[in-house]
Amino acid sequence: MSRPGGRRAIALAGAATLAAATALLTAPPASSAGTVTATCKKGSDWGTGFDGSCTITNGTGSAVNGWKLEADMPSGTSVGNVWDAAKTVSGNHYTFTNTGWNGTIAAGASTSFGFGGSGSGWFTGCTVNGASCDGSGTPGDDAEAPAAPSGLRSTGKTATSVSLAWNAATDNVGVTGYDVYNGGAKAASTTGTGATIGGLSAKTAYTFTVKARDAAGNTSPASASVSVTTDESGGGSGGDKVVGYFAEWGVYQRNYHVKNIETSGSADKLTHINYAFGNVQGGKCAIGDGYADYEKAYTADQSVDGVADTWDQPLRGSFNQLRKLKKLHPNLKVIWSFGGWTWSGGFGQAAQNPAAFAESCYNLVEDPRWADVFDGIDIDWEYPNACGLTCDTSGPDAFEKLMSALRTKFGSGNLVTAAITADAGSGGKIDATDYAGAAQYADWLNPMTYDFFGAWAAQGPTAPHSPLTSYPGIPQAGFNSADAIAKLKAKGVPASKLLLGIGFYGRGWTGVTQSEPGGTATGAAPGTYEAGIEDYKVLKGKCPATGTVAGTAYAKCGGEWWSYDTPSTIGGKMAYAKDEGLAGAFFWELSGDTANGELIGAMRGGLG
Repeated sequence: MSRPGGRRAIALAGAATLAAATALLTAPPASSAGTVTATCKKGSDWGTGFDGSCTITNGTGSAVNGWKLEADMPSGTSVGNVWDAAKTVSGNHYTFTNTGWNGTIAAGASTSFGFGGSGSGWFTGCTVNGASCDGSGTPGDDAEAPAAPSGLRSTGKTATSVSLAWNAATDNVGVTGYDVYNGGAKAASTTGTGATIGGLSAKTAYTFTVKARDAAGNTSPASASVSVTTDESGGGSGGDKVVGYFAEWGVYQRNYHVKNIETSGSADKLTHINYAFGNVQGGKCAIGDGYADYEKAYTADQSVDGVADTWDQPLRGSFNQLRKLKKLHPNLKVIWSFGGWTWSGGFGQAAQNPAAFAESCYNLVEDPRWADVFDGIDIDWEYPNACGLTCDTSGPDAFEKLMSALRTKFGSGNLVTAAITADAGSGGKIDATDYAGAAQYADWLNPMTYDFFGAWAAQGPTAPHSPLTSYPGIPQAGFNSADAIAKLKAKGVPASKLLLGIGFYGRGWTGVTQSEPGGTATGAAPGTYEAGIEDYKVLKGKCPATGTVAGTAYAKCGGEWWSYDTPSTIGGKMAYAKDEGLAGAFFWELSGDTANGELIGAMRGGLG
């Protein structure tokens, strides 16, 4: 969990194969005399994209000056480039109007415009100049069902989930989505050609089928079935820790304060809060932001307990608000986290004298002004010896030495935890440090199982930033949660000392035409605070999920492509954490959730 942009992955280029398809009509051809009609059709359709055209015909006895064609696209399908017309978009509703030179259509004449799009759907509710495109006064009916999807296959599995993929179905108008069935029960709906089904039992055989549907509600026959047996259980029931990061800078532009943890209902669901971040400077722990930490004065309406700060009280800021929150929730623990992406560069110097570093951290965390606020220390070790923000020569045992010194100084009565890499690639960052050696001194470790992929690879390929498992076409092997957990366990880190990481945000690209992962892009999608990243609470409404891959969600809206976790995918990840016997889960960070804390609610509900 870093400041946005924390992990940089090396993305591998991919290629897409396009196949032409026959033309598809939105409505019967124009035939009504005395009306203006329009016919729209696809030229080529390769399942994840298409090109098309619309022809407007003037069937009246006089010239038409100006035309406007309107239609809806299903979620997950969008029109990008347009030629010979002007385009405006409102949600899924598209409006196309004439250019200056083709606005006048003589009696009996026609004009056309063309466009390119992404997704597998097609126009519905077509109107031209306010009337139905087929001249009937209402949009034409579609009674033809799509063909059954083909090629249903399993692309991955765990003890509690199965990932599936299939080939796009065809339809006379256009497929708008797919329903996945586990036996006779509907298990998932998606607009893409893949889904992950969670909540399954270990070592159990399941049979899946898929049906396609179009905008008119027609449903295809079921695909050929595929039978999959889930993996054997890891044998552990798992822990119930829910650890959330509170970012000290959130009190500024984000306007997120400790009180929001209470009003959202999140405080009741958390077991621990990690306060991020303290600085690491000159080989010592140091204050990150004194104003936000202990100086900012809170008014009564901003305060956790409704009592305003006074000018002469010894402690204000977020530290005092955390103290008030703990009084309301006596079992809630608060840990001060040091480092992070920006300040992990200081760990190299700290590793030169671990005892002195631990002494400085203890003195700061246990400062009499706020000693009662904190229950321990967290080291956000963003792998300086494996080249994070900086590279150093502290060596593979530096982290273990720091953790040993911290445990010695803080003793058994305080918590000592750390956030670590989740790079399970061959020769990757997990291989660069002795994490098993460090784990013996830690209460638990937080492998950062997110930020595997993102728009730092500006041209893509698009990929989910927090895949639970691998999947066909993943840009880099070992960049997924399950591989990271498996590798750490294989190196000797006990499952009972590992938490699964969840991101309360999405990462996205722009200039994308392909709905499924693996598409090309032109750069980072716009974000509220930084390009390429956006809070879940924004994406939920701005770009709703259109599919899942490898246990996490993705969304295509216009030219933007985003990946993020939803309550549903978090439920699947919590089931995985329990089955693997992990100590629980953690997340970055609190301000990304909705005002009623629906993501943290899914975490708590999934862990029990």
